[in-house]
Amino acid sequence: MALEVRLIPCLSDNYAILVRDQMTGETAAIDTPDADAILKAAQGLGWRLTRVFNTHWHPDHAGGNAAVKAATGAVIYGPSEVTRIAPLDHAVEEGQVVELGASKLTVLETPGHTNGHVCFYSSEDRMAFVGDTLFALGCGRLFEGTAQTMWTSLSKLAALPDETIVYCAHEYTASNARFALSLDQDPAVTARCQEVFDRRAMGAPTVPTTIGLEKATNPFLRAARLAPSLGSFTSPAEAFALVRGAKDAFKG
Repeated sequence: MALEVRLIPCLSDNYAILVRDQMTGETAAIDTPDADAILKAAQGLGWRLTRVFNTHWHPDHAGGNAAVKAATGAVIYGPSEVTRIAPLDHAVEEGQVVELGASKLTVLETPGHTNGHVCFYSSEDRMAFVGDTLFALGCGRLFEGTAQTMWTSLSKLAALPDETIVYCAHEYTASNARFALSLDQDPAVTARCQEVFDRRAMGAPTVPTTIGLEKATNPFLRAARLAPSLGSFTSPAEAFALVRGAKDAFKG
């Protein structure tokens, strides 16, 4: 594997993610929720921070751009929407390849949570850095996009190889698991949720996950199977909308 990854818990439930190209030592921060935590972690690891890859514009993802750039000179890549709140050196779009040392990551446009949200995918390492589009047992809220838009984005991620390792940006999995169990008693789902609860009881992260695991257990990717208990629908996107609405109203 060419890429080495570290999760940095920060803020209340975010993960900052450091990704290092092992051939050259160049390192990227996937989003900048907490500049101090990112800089401290990179220094402690002895990793040379040269890039920032933003997934979207929200402050808990791009709010540390200026401080990280000032401290390291890192070059910032992300969707153009990032300029709403933070510095951006290079706007990216679907299919563009960004380099981190000898490693290459492909930009996947995944609107829905925000209109410009992107993910970064390494086909060589089978890793996807998905921001707030896909979560372990969950998905992002539709702050700007429609259900159809988000379903298209989730379907794009679901089409990646099952073994793809998925790094999402928040530790929401226990709450997502409680919601999943409210709809779905499939043995694979119940077993996974118990594992999630056990890991969180030990203070262990539930990130990363894999595309295959999410396809098997994530209620949003299983929406067509679960939505009949919530209402009528005529398309996969409408089924997804029913499940997303149920999660938005869920109090568990």
